[in-house]
Amino acid sequence: MSKDNAEDIVRRATAAFNSGRHDEAIALCERGLARQAGEPMLSHLLAAVLFAKGEIAPARSHVETSLAQRPDNAAARLLAARLARADGEFDVALTHLDRAIALKPQRDVFVEKARTLDLAGRKAQAREAWEAILKAIPEHQEANARLGRLAWEDGELARAAGLLARATAGAAPASVWFDLGVTKQDLRDHDGAAQAYRKALEIKPDYAEAALNLGIALQESGDTDGAMQAFARAYALRSQLFGSIAMALTSAPHGRLWLDEKALRKALSN
Repeated sequence: MSKDNAEDIVRRATAAFNSGRHDEAIALCERGLARQAGEPMLSHLLAAVLFAKGEIAPARSHVETSLAQRPDNAAARLLAARLARADGEFDVALTHLDRAIALKPQRDVFVEKARTLDLAGRKAQAREAWEAILKAIPEHQEANARLGRLAWEDGELARAAGLLARATAGAAPASVWFDLGVTKQDLRDHDGAAQAYRKALEIKPDYAEAALNLGIALQESGDTDGAMQAFARAYALRSQLFGSIAMALTSAPHGRLWLDEKALRKALSN
């Protein structure tokens, strides 16, 4: 296969992949590789398509084939790192990322390294990596969100609240609003917590934990009717939360006493 033919197949397969036609992209790559086994561009692209489909093992095989031919390709190193991380092989992922950073120190690679350290449970190193990103890009949403979560885990509530508030300044996922709600709840800002949980539920209506915590925040602020509505929503979303709801209702200063489990279940179902 000539270089031009390989590049043409990559172009067509990329167009198919970007249009969501993954099977067509795979077929094109496999057709090209049948004519020239191990062609690095096609192997790399095939690995990316397979990764998008969740087929981790064959994707890893193909990206390693590509790297055997082009070991200094930063994009292939980044993909190899993501695949290794998906398999829980964090040390392998970090090795690929460090090589990618040495080759082409781009923002995306530094973010991937911070994510990998986070997922590996290396809190100190993850914090350092996110702090470096935040220093370079103060508005970086994910860095603010992750550092906020880490600060909350360390009991640094005021700092956590500030970081998470910055993370929610733009279009943030429901999980970030939830973390902000938890932090505000720990700061005894129940109205602020309720607002954050409502936003999380607006983004993700089936977020059962947010509905549960909204109920607790409303109950703490004295809105027992609103709390019951939130608890009912949490129960409808996940009936296994019944025990947590019952405990919240009977333990808070503004709770209600339920002596009959069946009556409480009925009240939550209405």
